[in-house]
Amino acid sequence: MKKLINIICAVLFVQGVNAQQKSLDKIWESKDQLPVPESVLFVSESKELYVSLIDGEGAGKDGKGGIAILNLDGSLKQADWITGLNAPKGLALNRDLLYIADISTVVVVDVISGNIVNEIEIAESTFLNDITVDDNGVVYVSDTRQNKIFQIKGSRYTLYMENVPSVNGLKFVNSNLYALAGPELWKIDANKNKTIIATGFEKGGDGLEPVGNGDFLVTCWPGIIYYVRADGSFEKVLDVQGSMNTADLGYNPKEQTLYIPTFNSNSVIAYKLK
Repeated sequence: MKKLINIICAVLFVQGVNAQQKSLDKIWESKDQLPVPESVLFVSESKELYVSLIDGEGAGKDGKGGIAILNLDGSLKQADWITGLNAPKGLALNRDLLYIADISTVVVVDVISGNIVNEIEIAESTFLNDITVDDNGVVYVSDTRQNKIFQIKGSRYTLYMENVPSVNGLKFVNSNLYALAGPELWKIDANKNKTIIATGFEKGGDGLEPVGNGDFLVTCWPGIIYYVRADGSFEKVLDVQGSMNTADLGYNPKEQTLYIPTFNSNSVIAYKLK
């Protein structure tokens, strides 16, 4: 009996270790130069990737920024789909409307026509960074330098939450708003109560994507990608600090593929999550 118990314990231990081990395999890297890509959005319906291009300073209102479109093999479909932006960062899609965080403005694009249909200026903001939309079409956008999250309904905005340190990545999942607050992942419920899901990232979090089973992928701009489990444990699956950046990722849950904008390396890299 003792031997059997030891065998069972050993099997469970191995299964636990295997469950914890995640890795990334590089699939491709885009060949066309993308001027400072900051965020990638996977669009399942059209099988495309929207990529925000800063093309200048991260806080410069110079009109040089835009949105490019890549095919899912990394080839360039349209380099100048949207132009005339400043330093566009986070992207979120709700039906046919694309929301873009652009320094102090949320730019709204009709993806069918490719036209800008609204520009919502948030007067108190200085560095809008990531953006997400809930099931009712309500928009949430982070201001990293102001430590604030704003909420937009229609064309009207309000301050949703403050004192969220260095808030960046946002994602609305199952009636909760998830936010990267510096080296922590927060869950914020409908009553604005926060729960710290994970803490202790080596660098401040940037991109945030749900895997689909309660787990998350988190990028840190200096070159780190974490796999974060629902229980708050996490592991580093990529560390390329010093060689490239890992900004606001896109994710294809069906194919378990990450799309990483490399910022100063001017490309997007696709990885398979294993």
